[in-house]
Amino acid sequence: MALFLVWIVVSVVFLLLHLIPGDPAELLLSQGNVAADPQAVAALREQMGLNAPLWQQYIDHMTGVLTGDLGASFRDGAPVIEQIALRLPRTLEVILAASLIATGIGVPLGTYAAIRADGKADAVISFFASASLSTPVFVVGSVVILIFAQKLQWLPAGGFTPFSEDPLEHLQLLLLPACTVALSLLAVITRMSRASVLEVLQRDYVRTARAKGLPRNPILRRHVVRNALIPVLTVLGLEMGTLIGGTVLVEFVFNWPGLSGYLVAAVDARDYPEVVGIVMTISVLFVFLNLVVDVVNALLDPRISLVR
Repeated sequence: MALFLVWIVVSVVFLLLHLIPGDPAELLLSQGNVAADPQAVAALREQMGLNAPLWQQYIDHMTGVLTGDLGASFRDGAPVIEQIALRLPRTLEVILAASLIATGIGVPLGTYAAIRADGKADAVISFFASASLSTPVFVVGSVVILIFAQKLQWLPAGGFTPFSEDPLEHLQLLLLPACTVALSLLAVITRMSRASVLEVLQRDYVRTARAKGLPRNPILRRHVVRNALIPVLTVLGLEMGTLIGGTVLVEFVFNWPGLSGYLVAAVDARDYPEVVGIVMTISVLFVFLNLVVDVVNALLDPRISLVR
């Protein structure tokens, strides 16, 4: 089913790209307001394979995908798979860091709000969760740049330094994008953790542990939080699409050289192989991350089966 969904997404994107106005060959050959020579455009279209029927282009491209060949860029002839392999780890860095930040802060906040249900702390946490959930990531990114990079000058505003060259600077440049992406996910995890902990606190085995006189903290660690994590991780898997989309936007804001800049340039140039390759990569990434969440859920609760 997962592979079928990836195929559907790639096929729809392939079709939509060919419906968008604009000729890739003409865009490449045009210089400013000077129109490209029609003969040169026709020759380049033939070289790109754009003169073939649409169904033939689709079959040729999908055949290449099945053999691990995503084609070559229309712009510079570079293999698409090599360009994606260069940028994908950078996008994964932001996603992983954002997930760790959101989970590491959201679960304790949600648990504390549940313990203090209907109190002042619960109200404050719920208010900030709702506020952060309703704020677009590009707005959050602009605000954190203004505060932490320009006003306080604690962190750089954006850019990229390879980890191998300067690990500390790399982590400093990663922190703001990761926190920006994490904010909306943090709100979801906080609210879900609160609801899940409240539900677990009402279960019989927790009441029994309390009746036996066990201290609150061991009950929370051994019985409440572990069981409350399962629905939280399920929601985390469902939010992966939003997380990936937010990462693409945030990379653009912070000039982080992941898949976002590559995707924007590819769409602008109507570079079909690049756009289809990037979309397919993002689709596979979404499926893979959900699979990881399913595996972690199964480890937390053996009653959950991985067999579909």
